[in-house]
Amino acid sequence: EEAKMSRKSKRSLKEKLALKNSLVKEALSEFLGTFILIALGCGCVGQAVLSRGAHGGPMTVSVGFAMAVTIAVYVSGGVSGGHINPAVSLAMCVTGRLKWTKLPIYILAQLLGAFVGAAAVFGIYYDAFMEYSNGNLEVTGPNATAHIFATYPAPYLSLINGFADQVMSTAVLLLAIFAIFDTRNNNVPKGLEPIAVGLLIIALTCSLGMNSGCAMNPARDLGPRLFTAIAGWGMEVFT
Repeated sequence: EEAKMSRKSKRSLKEKLALKNSLVKEALSEFLGTFILIALGCGCVGQAVLSRGAHGGPMTVSVGFAMAVTIAVYVSGGVSGGHINPAVSLAMCVTGRLKWTKLPIYILAQLLGAFVGAAAVFGIYYDAFMEYSNGNLEVTGPNATAHIFATYPAPYLSLINGFADQVMSTAVLLLAIFAIFDTRNNNVPKGLEPIAVGLLIIALTCSLGMNSGCAMNPARDLGPRLFTAIAGWGMEVFT
């Protein structure tokens, strides 16, 4: 009798804690996926920069960010599709795979996830940040650390070239993602799609990353950039 009551109590608690609203589930999924993307991805950049190359470099950042994308898609893919990127969500709306009414919620969740992910990286490496630049949070110069969180254009890059760079890299990203998940194509075996997306990210960052970091993701850039503006780097992060 006691065991039956215990099972009933557990069931009741589980039902109370369960999220019943599907849109809330999807938003939470996008939040968690984007959080993981930034916490692990920007964590890779932070480790490389703050150790002055002793614990990482361009290749570890490229591979690390790719693996962060893979893990993020595995975490969120089953609930929301694992977009973790407003550009992907918009493309899904345009192609009829996501309702337009859900788009603002997805984008807000992605931005919040990216913001909190950036805060987590700053918190974990706080002492390293302080030691790296003697307590100064700089956007430019030899001790700059803002680029750990957001992408910045190379000094030589013009506005037009920078725009073309982002359009091309994002277009290739979206084209390849649709190809990977298209069952009518030479589709990737079920369950391995996130790994294919990770390989795609390595290819893109290794080939199109020099100009401005190959962000390809408004949430990945804007969320952490907003965090740096608030956390001490100031409004210079937007100039």
